[in-house]
This record gives sequence, structure tokens and C-alpha cells, in this order.
Amino acid sequence: MAMTVLQLLPELEVGGVEQGTLEIAAALIKAGHRAVVVSGGGRLVPRLEALGALHVEMPIGRKRPSTLRTVRLLREIITAEQVSLVHARSRLPAWVGHLAIKGISPLARPRWVTTVHGPYTVNRYSKIMISGERVIAISDFISDYIFRAYPEFDNSRVVVVPRGVDRAHYPYNFSPDPTWLAEWRSAHPMFHDRRLLCLPGRLTRWKGQTDFIQLMTRLVQQGLPVHGLIVGGPHPRKRAYELELKRLVRVAGLNAEISFLGQRNDLREILGVSDLVFSLTREPEAFGRTTIEALSMGRPVIGYDHGGTGEILRQVYPAGLIPVGAIEEAAQRATALLRTAPRVPLEHPYTLAAMQAGTLAVYSELCR
Repeated sequence: MAMTVLQLLPELEVGGVEQGTLEIAAALIKAGHRAVVVSGGGRLVPRLEALGALHVEMPIGRKRPSTLRTVRLLREIITAEQVSLVHARSRLPAWVGHLAIKGISPLARPRWVTTVHGPYTVNRYSKIMISGERVIAISDFISDYIFRAYPEFDNSRVVVVPRGVDRAHYPYNFSPDPTWLAEWRSAHPMFHDRRLLCLPGRLTRWKGQTDFIQLMTRLVQQGLPVHGLIVGGPHPRKRAYELELKRLVRVAGLNAEISFLGQRNDLREILGVSDLVFSLTREPEAFGRTTIEALSMGRPVIGYDHGGTGEILRQVYPAGLIPVGAIEEAAQRATALLRTAPRVPLEHPYTLAAMQAGTLAVYSELCR
């Protein structure tokens, strides 16, 4: 039976939630279903529409009283498009969607699914994310969070569907295009004869850049031929943290050993030329996308043993696990892996195909 699935999210800018929305829309259309997305718009709208999905722009993610006016408009879209199932991916859009379908006759009401993408603050506002007839958790870490935060919750409604990477886009033993490599070497001659250590992630305090600088200090003091790559930019309103990090590098005397590459569109290529990739988040991540992207290409990863990153490493590459905040152990592990790294397994379960199939299975079960 063909379904019409409507996904709700604040906007279609760059991010994991947005990327997942497009990936599920693509899977729906490929399987012969209809995909509708309601959001505040953004740069990914043309990509969504190119897949054959319908996008309706509506400010359902704006935190202001006027957003409640969108409830009626959303209800009209659900009715006009004969939506079979509504899937909410964020808190405020979930409230709008929940109120919209509550106003529809029970006989015509679509099914209701929510995805918990992170460990939200536990309060009434966040509780809307466990209101789905099925609640998708993007990792075992998130599933455990739901059970701890809401002990009264009927856990039979939770379905764990881990996020996944496209193995065609992140192939094992990936090598960047020769043109890219030539430009990379020309732009960064100081990387010649250096082992490249990469920390990807937005420049924000919990992402672990200060830990990475401490780690690099230890490795350089040992005389190892390494160069650190900090890949990611700050939020436009938080550039002071970037200046603080650069001051720490300068004080440590590491200006020649650490490069700030800023926000990049070629992270895949940078991961592909790195000898080691790191995930040193001080707070647990809900999933750990860059960890599995690097592992998919056969690149060893060292990461703190918590959250989604710890979960992935325990299953795919336990040699990279270290306790949270253990800088000295991280340095020792990096030294060992640079010398002789265990081979990263070719296969792993965190694939895009598995994520798409798992999500569509949830939809089909409810809409049968």
C-alpha cells in the first residue's frame, strides 16, 4: 500500500536531522510512496525537491506565540495531501504537528511517529518527543536516555534505528581525486612528511578542541612527526572561542604543528588523507556521524568511551576507545596506532541502507 509521509522539522539547513530527512524522503520515493516535508525552508530545499518530494515552507520552528497559528494551516495540508503518517523530528514542530492531528477526526487521523535525536532537557516541553505511537531512537545511548528520563514511559514503543552512512560515498580505502590532492599539497606544503591527526567538529567548548591541543602538545614533545587538523568553524556569534583556541595553540608553541581549517565542504577528503581521526567530545554525542564516516573509509578513530561514539567504537573499532578526558592515555594510544594500527573492519552495521529500511519498516507497520 502506498503511503504519504509528512516529515516535520524547523528548517532545511545543513545538519544531521536535515540530512536524515532527505535520506528518508529519497527512500520513500524509491519505494513508490509520497514524501512531504514541512519546514521553515533553507538551502537543502532544492535538493529535496529534486528527489521528487513536496516541500511546504512554514515557520513551525520559530519560538514565538505566532507559531501556534500554523497549527490550522498544517492540519489543512495533512487533510489536502491525504497524509498517512506524520513524523516529527524536533520539539516545537512536534508540538505543532501533535496539535494539528488532534483536531482531525480519529477515523481520518494519520499515524504519529517521533524521533529523539538528542538527550533533551527533561521537562514537559521535551516530553512531546516521546508521544509517538512509535518513538525512534537514533542510538542505544538515546534509547537508554529515554528510559532513564521517563521511567513511566512504555518502552515497547521505542525502536532503535541508528543513523547510517552511504557506503558508496564513503567507500573503504577511499582516496581523494588527484586534482583535490594536488591542490591540497600545494596549499599545505607544511604537511609533507607529517602524520595527519584530524579533529572534525564545530568550534564549541564541548567538542574537545582544548583536549586535542593538549594531546598534540604531548605528541610533539615526544618528537613525533605529526600535524593536527582542527576542522570546523564557530557559530557566527561565538567567534571569541576560536580566538581563544588559537591563543592556546600559540602559547603552547604549536603554530607550526596545528592548523585551523575552518568550515569545509571537503571533510570526506580531509578524513581520507588523515592518519588518525579523533572524537573527544566532553559531552556524549547522540550518534557520532564523523566517527562512522572515518571508519567506513578504513581510517582509525580514537574516541572517548561515551554516547554514540563509544557505542560505535565498541562495535566496530574497540582499539580506539579511551576514557573520557584521559589525555595521557589518548596520547599513548595515538602513538601506538601511528606505529601499528589494527585494521578497521570492512563491514559495519551503521549504513544508510539499514537506516532507511529500519525507518520505512516503522512506517509500514503503523500504516498496514
